[in-house]
Amino acid sequence: MTRHLITSALPYINGVKHLGNLIGSMLPSDLYARYLRARGEEVLFICATDEHGTPAELAAREKGQDVAEFCAEQHKVQADLGAAFDLTFDYFGRSSSPQNKELTQHFGNKLYENGYIDERVTRQVYSIDDDRFLPDRYVEGTCPHCGYDKARGDQCENCTRLLDPTDLLEPRSAVSGSTNLEIRESKHLFLLQSKLADEIRVWVNRHQDWPVLVSSIALKWLDEGLHDRGITRDLKWGVPVDRAGLEDKVYYVWFDAPIEYIAATKEWADEDPSGRDWKSWWYEAEDVRYVQVMAKDNVPFHTVTFPGTILASREPWKMVDYIKGFNWLNYYGGKFSTSQKRGIFMSDAIELLPSDYWRYYLLANAPETSDASFTWDGFAGTVNKDLADILGNFVNRTLKFCTSKFGDQLPEGGEAGDAEAALAKALTERLDAYNTHMGELQIRKAMQELRAIWALGNEYLTETAPWTAFKTDPDAAAQSLRIAINLIRIFAVLSAPVIPNAAQKMAACVGLTLGANDWIEGDMMTELQTLQSGHGFEIPDVLFRKISDDEVAAWEERFGGVS
Repeated sequence: MTRHLITSALPYINGVKHLGNLIGSMLPSDLYARYLRARGEEVLFICATDEHGTPAELAAREKGQDVAEFCAEQHKVQADLGAAFDLTFDYFGRSSSPQNKELTQHFGNKLYENGYIDERVTRQVYSIDDDRFLPDRYVEGTCPHCGYDKARGDQCENCTRLLDPTDLLEPRSAVSGSTNLEIRESKHLFLLQSKLADEIRVWVNRHQDWPVLVSSIALKWLDEGLHDRGITRDLKWGVPVDRAGLEDKVYYVWFDAPIEYIAATKEWADEDPSGRDWKSWWYEAEDVRYVQVMAKDNVPFHTVTFPGTILASREPWKMVDYIKGFNWLNYYGGKFSTSQKRGIFMSDAIELLPSDYWRYYLLANAPETSDASFTWDGFAGTVNKDLADILGNFVNRTLKFCTSKFGDQLPEGGEAGDAEAALAKALTERLDAYNTHMGELQIRKAMQELRAIWALGNEYLTETAPWTAFKTDPDAAAQSLRIAINLIRIFAVLSAPVIPNAAQKMAACVGLTLGANDWIEGDMMTELQTLQSGHGFEIPDVLFRKISDDEVAAWEERFGGVS
């Protein structure tokens, strides 16, 4: 039996994450984990906060907090918001953990022993007014490639090009804003990616099933030539380099952050060492299929840098089998931005509406093949049409009508005929497509099939018209209502990975509880008749309410945006 290891790109610690972060990694990986669990698969779903690096120090400084205190506080904020959005991580760790320190130092030493790390003296930006070296993100300035005037010394947020601080035009200190800077020498460790380039390319080329977005980014980096990359920084907050002469250095955040996938699994196991074995998921793990989920700006580090680290260790660590990459979700055509506080953040979203509204909308509009743009009109339209009208209305009107004519139990009478056979056939075809798309992590296509499955219920009621049939043929009405209520059970099971709370409500209203290994797998005509006459049900509260034009206008005014 294959075991499934799933990791979501680590959300950075410096503040509440926005909806682009949510759909770019955490939500689709949760969808996939829930789907596999429902089908009875063994799943380990790991995530963590990425806590080292300059932005954490700057955010802590801005709040007047010690950086360790700030990170602990923000980890809880992010864990709580993950729970509010019903993200089912098996473990949500911290890259500042002792386990990550141990493993990062292990990899650093192993790569050094194997000849893939070199000590070099570098020229770095030093702030005279701040009396300190400025690591890459502590330097801001104008990008030499696109002219963006808020580029950081490691990467331009606008064009995504990787930079060195000395590349920036008109550089300034992010700590104080001072332009009183000079270049001084400092010793650092470099990962010799140039020595690994051919090996990494062979590994990338083995994965022909990767999405075009992912493979094209990886090959672009390889085609442009891999440069040796500095993996240490002049900081106090981070994993210290345990090497003589480098006691005042820490590993670069992009070296230690991916290692936290392994370390977080060890954190998980260390909570129950007698019952959990972290190493079997990562070391000589031949029975594990490993899937990573991330936005496109994280792809280079997961297709080149981290694989290079694993390969250079010459140890049998598990490497990723499949990478699901996403484009960006924009806000009215402009980028969501944590640093610039632009867009809708998870804390704001969950204050407005329950998680299922956001989960479905984001998944149905996932930015897979291109960037997508969030608008309040688009959000309201999706919620009102798909969730309120197609799904919610079907459940409500079916149960209310059945109660008014037959009471609160599935009625007797009638036999399945051509309409039911056609429904079973259509459901079988749609479910096959839904399973295929979910298994391949084709998120938008999967959501289109789920919506089509919901729509089959309304189409069936329109064809059989039990409210009309009841007047002349109560048995026929009873038959179609039994089928429709069985559809509610089917909808609950198939919707659970997407809208888990509404799915539980649908299941509960027909006296069932959803759990693992309860996927719809059998003959569809049998599934449509699982709940028999006499089975009780209740009418649930409205599953999804409609969003009004007044609410859209108010939210546009509050959060910005142009209709």
